[in-house]
Amino acid sequence: MSTIFCESADRHSEGTMAITITQIFVYLQLLDLLTTLVGFRVGAAEASPFIRTLMHAGPLMGVFLSKVLALGLGGYCIYTKKLGLIRLITYWYGILVVWNLMIMLTVPAPGLQ
Repeated sequence: MSTIFCESADRHSEGTMAITITQIFVYLQLLDLLTTLVGFRVGAAEASPFIRTLMHAGPLMGVFLSKVLALGLGGYCIYTKKLGLIRLITYWYGILVVWNLMIMLTVPAPGLQ
């Protein structure tokens, strides 16, 4: 799996690379959705102004709409063979999931203050 990020001569074909990046991208979208919802449950707030705007329809609906939009844009990047861009976005979402986890760990637990 790590060979998709390597520029070696024995790299996977473009088709295999796109499928692998797609799988990682979708997986990170799911992790971002879940960690965001758990963060809300433990008292964290949404940092993105765009997502906060979407959340006027409700927290779950706002985050769900953002994931639909992200998956749509990711699908467009893959369709137009912008694999470098989808790889960069995948790294971004990996960092975002780690950020969500760190926020959840720093939010004081109820009753332990």
